[in-house]
Amino acid sequence: MSIEINNESAIPVDEAALLRLADYALGAMHVSQEADLNIVLVDEAAMEQLHVQWMDEPGPTDVLSFPMDELRPGTEDTPTPAGLLGDIVLCPQVAEAQAETAGHSTLQELLLLTTHGILHLLGFDHAEPAEEREMFGIQRDILLGFSVQERSTR
Repeated sequence: MSIEINNESAIPVDEAALLRLADYALGAMHVSQEADLNIVLVDEAAMEQLHVQWMDEPGPTDVLSFPMDELRPGTEDTPTPAGLLGDIVLCPQVAEAQAETAGHSTLQELLLLTTHGILHLLGFDHAEPAEEREMFGIQRDILLGFSVQERSTR
């Protein structure tokens, strides 16, 4: 699996943790080892520009997802085919503010946002209540499983 992380923001980020989480999440969703994912971290000005350009909404946001090959989750027997999963763009400054409000670390917020972005790349959405329950349930399960894995490797 090819996962590239590019931090273009001025905020230091634990890129290794983001890489481990992305690898775990893609494995949990049975995405092919031949799939490609890019994660880019940008400052508020760059995120605001993307937010306006692609969502027609003002101000910076926390995460944007740009699917490429419209891959969907696989199964243990039939993983997702190889392809370009897409790009996730994160804004550490927005994540930092959200983390403070939520009472957890910026890294925890970035892990949550990365998981959220991956699920969007795989076709999940949260526009309708049933979709939201499904997506946020999978998101929670991935983050809990990743947390357990992290604790067991220490």
